[in-house]
Amino acid sequence: MVEWTDFERATIQNIFSKLDYESVGHNALGRCLVVYPWTQRYFGKFGNLYNAAAIMGNPMVAAHGAVVLHGLDRAVKNMDDIKATYAELSVLHSEKLHVDPDNFRLLADCLTIVVAAKLGASFTADVQAAFQKFLAVVASALRRQYH
Repeated sequence: MVEWTDFERATIQNIFSKLDYESVGHNALGRCLVVYPWTQRYFGKFGNLYNAAAIMGNPMVAAHGAVVLHGLDRAVKNMDDIKATYAELSVLHSEKLHVDPDNFRLLADCLTIVVAAKLGASFTADVQAAFQKFLAVVASALRRQYH
């Protein structure tokens, strides 16, 4: 089980309370697909992903980005048992979708960049540490089925 400090809990809840899930999710997933183009192979049904403009303008990318952010909200509400919260998603991503588990880390990195840009100066090193710890725990929970 992960140990969370009061600061970390408050920080994660504060960050997510400030996010526009549709915008941040879209930008994070879009950035991931542009920066790491090999991740596009899991989104073949999304249509035109040929360049950055097409990716960022794709409504299916935007919709799935929002789904991802709403999924993270489940972890925010269940910080004491993130592994159990994501057990079904771990099975789905590993056994049905066959997603490379490293992609969870890549998306987490892109999300960190988008959130940092949104929060600006308030995204201090301590805030970043708490946020990245949270995302690392989520990524670990999603990779759980792979082991």
